[in-house]
Amino acid sequence: MCIRDRYNASCFYAHQAAEKAAKALLYSVNEAPWGHSVRLLLERFFARKREKYDENLLSLARELDRHYIPSRYPNAHPEGTPHEAYDVNASKGALNAATKIVDLAKEVLKWKPG
Repeated sequence: MCIRDRYNASCFYAHQAAEKAAKALLYSVNEAPWGHSVRLLLERFFARKREKYDENLLSLARELDRHYIPSRYPNAHPEGTPHEAYDVNASKGALNAATKIVDLAKEVLKWKPG
């Protein structure tokens, strides 16, 4: 692994992107978007819309929530730094999960790039 390979940062930023997308969904239904758990934010959105939870999206959200703290803090790992604990597979998985949640927000909000 090269020092430039910031897989831990990639996982954290993927979480952040999904969190912001989930919060945008809540804003769209006049709900205050409190918290940082992507799963809980999505659950609140689905409940507010009175729609069945999309279990696949919630599973992806759970995966992203697992990166919120350990990707940044060394004391979240038994040994070493977050940089050492993450690899390309974790990064790809997190980016894939975030993309699907962001895509849901784009679809619901009818967002089109300018």
